Amino acid sequence: MTDRYAVIGQPIAHSLSPRIHQQFARSLGVTLCYEAIEISADRLEMMLPRLHSEHYLGLNVTLPHKTAVSALCEKHSERAELAGAVNVLVRSATGWCGDNTDGEGFLCDLDRLGIALQGRRVLVLGAGGAVRGILAPLLSRAPAEVVVSGRTPWRPEEIAKVFAALGPIRPAAHLALKGDRFDLVINGTAAGHEGTVPRLPQGLFADGAAAYDLSYGKAAEPFLAWAEAQGAALRSDGVGMLVEQAAASFALWRGQRPETAPVLAALRESGGT
Repeated sequence: MTDRYAVIGQPIAHSLSPRIHQQFARSLGVTLCYEAIEISADRLEMMLPRLHSEHYLGLNVTLPHKTAVSALCEKHSERAELAGAVNVLVRSATGWCGDNTDGEGFLCDLDRLGIALQGRRVLVLGAGGAVRGILAPLLSRAPAEVVVSGRTPWRPEEIAKVFAALGPIRPAAHLALKGDRFDLVINGTAAGHEGTVPRLPQGLFADGAAAYDLSYGKAAEPFLAWAEAQGAALRSDGVGMLVEQAAASFALWRGQRPETAPVLAALRESGGT
């Protein structure tokens, strides 16, 4: 039987993950099946045991399930436990083990882009599973301050308490950011999937600042266009992070970490983002 893997989420038809993992498999000379499976929130608890019984060996998890899946795992890695969010599941004999490779992928892509974090002021927009997955790795790079911002301060306040021991982190509502300036602004909201941008004050970008969207393709376009109009010197979507976290997931499942540069180059060249 061919080894089976999948990415689960809703919506999922746009996902580049099947293409990425098939390219990884070809580069390493292995055969596997990797699918995109759309699962609604109300069917998630039922579907995870079903996929386990159908002998899927691993699953990637994307919007909107990263925090909900965490509660359904039989055990977690330390980084998934801290994040309270899961983006990769590894099959055990009796259930699913949750891990989180988002932060690892995020830092790899920032390094590729030449975006330094030490001593910099960083703004993270959003308070969902994708944001929770990157905060511990981000704080490990010794930024001057990380501000986590949402429409209201309540969820950012909860997140700031969880990560406070790891470094300088502060919660804020979007509109309370007026007058602040940042060296890096990261969009971790889902607003771009609706073709919009969070309501934000003007003047958030310091001189030479960068803008990074954790989403990719069309979902990243509204934020990156806004960032360009606001004067961000460097702008990137999250397709590099997607490829890097996928490589880390592949390594968890199969014990080999594929090269990412050829896959990212192929995606950029084909306009697959």
